[in-house]
Amino acid sequence: MAAPAPDWAGLSPSDWLPDGDAMLRLGLAAALGLALGLERELRGHPAGLRTHALLSLSSSLLTVAALQLVDVIRQAGGESDPLRVVQGIAQALGFISAGLVFVSRGDVRNLTTAVNLWMAASVGVVAGAGLFGLAIAGTVMALVLLSVVGAIAARMGGASEEAGQHPSRDERG
Repeated sequence: MAAPAPDWAGLSPSDWLPDGDAMLRLGLAAALGLALGLERELRGHPAGLRTHALLSLSSSLLTVAALQLVDVIRQAGGESDPLRVVQGIAQALGFISAGLVFVSRGDVRNLTTAVNLWMAASVGVVAGAGLFGLAIAGTVMALVLLSVVGAIAARMGGASEEAGQHPSRDERG
């Protein structure tokens, strides 16, 4: 037997307008996405500020909505699993990232940017779930990896998939 549909018409604006907590989740996701995108933007890569911020914000928005809808559905006697939203985000992002990465004459291009988009989406999901410390820590770690570790690798003559170089045969296994 299907659960009765919620009475959407009986909701007041305070029921459907985002509360302060939801706005904090969305705002943090957008800000952290901007930070991740800034690093790519400064390096002149194809996905920069807007892409990362929008991806993080949209992932957070879907997560917040899923969590809020779970409560509405359960109050109406139904069952819902908000983790399906995370699965959908992961699938969509896999498609987007696969389109961004390409190989030409053995050189891999845009791999770090694609993975950074994955990070932006992950940060959005985590911020949307209200795990602020984890979202901030993950963003800081990603920025350290992108900038500090990237600079060390460049000084050591390491490969950069963004520059179209590829690992030596020993590194590929």
